[in-house]
Amino acid sequence: MMKQLVDKTGPGNQVEDPTEEVLPGDLMTNRQRAQLVLVLGALIAIGPLTIDMYLPALPAITTGLQTTETAVQLTLTGTLVGLALGQLLIGPLSDVVGRRVPLLAGLVAHIVASVLCVFAPNIAVLGALRVLQGLGVAAATVVATAVVRDLFSGASFARIFSRLMLVMGLAPILAPTLGSGLLSWTDWRGVFAALAVLGALLIVVAALKLPETLPVARRRRGGIGATMRDYRGLLNDRAFVGLVLVAGLAMAALFAYVSGSSFVLQREYGLDEQEFGLAFGAGAVGLIAATQFNVRLLRRYTPQQILVSALIAGTAAGLLLVMFAATGFGGLGTLLASLWLVLAATGLAMPNAPALAMSRHSEAAGTAAALLGAVQFGIGALSAPLAGLFGTGSVPMAIVIAGGMAASLLVMLFVVPRASLGAVDPDLAVALH
Repeated sequence: MMKQLVDKTGPGNQVEDPTEEVLPGDLMTNRQRAQLVLVLGALIAIGPLTIDMYLPALPAITTGLQTTETAVQLTLTGTLVGLALGQLLIGPLSDVVGRRVPLLAGLVAHIVASVLCVFAPNIAVLGALRVLQGLGVAAATVVATAVVRDLFSGASFARIFSRLMLVMGLAPILAPTLGSGLLSWTDWRGVFAALAVLGALLIVVAALKLPETLPVARRRRGGIGATMRDYRGLLNDRAFVGLVLVAGLAMAALFAYVSGSSFVLQREYGLDEQEFGLAFGAGAVGLIAATQFNVRLLRRYTPQQILVSALIAGTAAGLLLVMFAATGFGGLGTLLASLWLVLAATGLAMPNAPALAMSRHSEAAGTAAALLGAVQFGIGALSAPLAGLFGTGSVPMAIVIAGGMAASLLVMLFVVPRASLGAVDPDLAVALH
């Protein structure tokens, strides 16, 4: 039935209303929309699960593969590099060849990489396979977002996309807890076996339940040349580039926490794998609560005001984090409190920077989203091992977190020209929360 709805809005099937085209999603029943959200939500969730599910096992991987903590952190970097490159490549590709082929190919790559991770003999092989996992995850993430854009617009787009973003927020909360549960009866290799099974389930669901949503008549022409022109136009926009850097540096602070927290909380503060999963999940709850609260703040304040205020608060919390980590004052309680304040500030900053950036280039939304995602995960990939170069204690992690927030604030204040920031489409602002 969903395929029939998609086909109805192909060439020659436009509605008679000259002011608005009814997209396939507008013809769906509530049950069909719910089914679509479940399918796309599962595709989006595989990204955070792939990134975060093995976090409780990082110390065990260090011991099992007889390597260093910094080298193990680089396996997270590999995943983020794959995500960054994959979005740059797969986003434009899906506009040319359609959604299903890149999606199914990406899921196959994810399954193969996950199975091979189970048998990885050393840290170098594991790191390379994590890059391939990231490429597969990028396909699922980009295509899921593109499908929503194919089927919906306006307020309908905002409602569907906001539900998917809630899935994106809940998955990191559940992932370390799921990983901790798996580690209670298997070793770290079992986590990758579980990811392979998840990928196999998703490829079956996608093949059976998700039709092609981009008709041939709506596919992009011009090949690589057109894509490069779009990227060049985006990079020539100083405000867009600045906002992308703001989002990327905020992401750097987040991934410095993601990559370093398992070592800090388990080895330095003595939490076991299950306690770490709970602590990590509590921080993610704060981040998600902040993103949802941001919707209410937008009723009274502009995205620029919220973004600057969040970056100031995040920088201040980051400096407190450095102080507590360096002095040990208050022990684990003050460390976690300041960490959670940084995460809450990040939850306010991360939706508003993309909303401001995307509102500038609606004519090239897909390419702009791909570049935005690539920079975010690319900078995150650099920050993940940065703290590890100076050790895996709380002080190096805190310095990188505070540095990311401070750099993001400086770029916002001195690189992004405020006069060039216009109004943001309300539907877009809601959709990015």
